[in-house]
Amino acid sequence: MNLTGRHRLAVAAMLLAGLGADCSFRDPADLDLAKARVDPLVFDDDYGEGVYFQPFMDTYTQAVSLDSVYAQSGTRSLKVTIPPEGSPLGAFAGGVLTSAASRDHTGFNALTFYARSGPANVTLNDVGFGNDNTGTSIYKAGLSNIEVSTAWRRVVIPIPAPDRLIAERGQFMFSEGYEDPLGGEMWFDDIRFTTESDISNPRPSMQSLSKLCFVGATVGLENTRTLFAVGDDDVMVNHDGGYFDLQFSKPGVAKAERGMIRVVGADTTFVTASLDGVQATGTLRVIGRVPPSEPAPAPTHPAADVISLFSRAYQDVPVDTWRADWSQGEYSEFEVGSRAIKMYSNLYYAGILFRTRTIDATAMTHLHLDVFAPEGTNFKVKVVALDGVNGNTTQQSELTFDAGSTPAFVAGQWSSLDIPLADFQLADDWEHIGEIVISGNARLVLLDNLYWHK
Repeated sequence: MNLTGRHRLAVAAMLLAGLGADCSFRDPADLDLAKARVDPLVFDDDYGEGVYFQPFMDTYTQAVSLDSVYAQSGTRSLKVTIPPEGSPLGAFAGGVLTSAASRDHTGFNALTFYARSGPANVTLNDVGFGNDNTGTSIYKAGLSNIEVSTAWRRVVIPIPAPDRLIAERGQFMFSEGYEDPLGGEMWFDDIRFTTESDISNPRPSMQSLSKLCFVGATVGLENTRTLFAVGDDDVMVNHDGGYFDLQFSKPGVAKAERGMIRVVGADTTFVTASLDGVQATGTLRVIGRVPPSEPAPAPTHPAADVISLFSRAYQDVPVDTWRADWSQGEYSEFEVGSRAIKMYSNLYYAGILFRTRTIDATAMTHLHLDVFAPEGTNFKVKVVALDGVNGNTTQQSELTFDAGSTPAFVAGQWSSLDIPLADFQLADDWEHIGEIVISGNARLVLLDNLYWHK
């Protein structure tokens, strides 16, 4: 698949189907004592009982159909039509087979299925289970980049920790974008949960990272995966961190909470993980910092004199994204005094984009933003002007704020940066502002009240 198709696939997979580790995971103790029904069948000639297909966002919604031309066993298989390049029907084919009622899969150790392609061989991007297409799934697991040919192939996906799947609705997930510009076809058959005798030697791992967090925030493990021996082959299963058991060097700093890690103290702890008693490689260092007790003071400028991107005092104009793809750092929202405000962690630089509807700030005199960072000595703000025709950058200007600047940035308190536009070197080119870039050496930042005013 080309880069454009893969990029769109990755975005959709991140939002709805990806195997990233920042999704929260559930503790079996949180579930009802009544167990779900045991039923291993997902598809064989027809959907299993209560099973139905749900497409992902931005996919070809009619991609899946029952087919009697090819069948690995029986008379029918599940056919997937992969849309061609530039298809108005959708960027790729993908979705889940989910069950109306939860199922208990604790007695199985794998999901198995048969797959074939046509008219040419393909590389199946992602396939797995544990995703019910609600956006709240927390036990996703699967394989990536599986070679599929025009002959049926049996695929085995080991379940990292079967005891987690007490009540699961997400039975089967796949996503595949075009590799041939004309699209293609793929078939699945005999999809079921099984007990395989040749799965052994789990080797769990996670990425070693350091995360600076506010007390009250939640963080997740990243790049959690387990390498299994399946017969004579090694199979890498990408999965949510909820399959791991977590250990903390200082339990008073952070704790496991439905699979995520909640920061509860202003100190440092080291988080390690294991899978069924096997220690995972990798360590997460969590550093807790005390957040402000209140959001920044509410602005008092008349609404008629303001163009607001984010403020509780005004009606905000649309923003394309608070974190451009090229940003280096994480973005989320964090609640301070019952108000959700913008938070950037592990921040090196982040782009706030509003290119779709640029800002005409020619009548404004100041750009305002309130910033809180527990540590750091400087904070930078860059504004980017566009040409208004093709959206190309015409000018950009960056200012640096520290304890000695006017306005001043001081760590450990709300810094009110009310910046005269004349301080930016844009030669009065304020008619089409399309980006603001924040950076500096403050790695954990809260952002409130971002607006222009006169």
